[in-house]
Amino acid sequence: MKHAETPENKIVRALRVGEQVRHALSAILARGDVHDPVLATHMVTVTEVRMSPDLRHATVFVKPLLGTDEEKVLKALRTNTAYLQREVAQTVQNRYAAKLKFLADESFDEGSHIDQLLSSPKVARDLS
Repeated sequence: MKHAETPENKIVRALRVGEQVRHALSAILARGDVHDPVLATHMVTVTEVRMSPDLRHATVFVKPLLGTDEEKVLKALRTNTAYLQREVAQTVQNRYAAKLKFLADESFDEGSHIDQLLSSPKVARDLS
């Protein structure tokens, strides 16, 4: 007996599959399975994976360790997308192999900017 596919179930499934993809990519990158000189010399953190509702597309947010050479790392990941998609598809057994799209994770930068704003004299004066 198959369960009814409610909107809540779809959201939970997308989150679960996104986490599986994140773990799979993190493991592939940590093992150094991608034969790329840029990825071999940079530690990359996969911070989040957002799946489309149909689970066919995955937006992968990454951050190089220390935030250095972000553009070079993104270019290397995009160059090796086909290989990464195959590896993830083998690990995450899903009906469709998700198309991966790599983006820089800007949330750390946004957090730093908010901290700077909150600690500025003008804002501190208004808060007290």
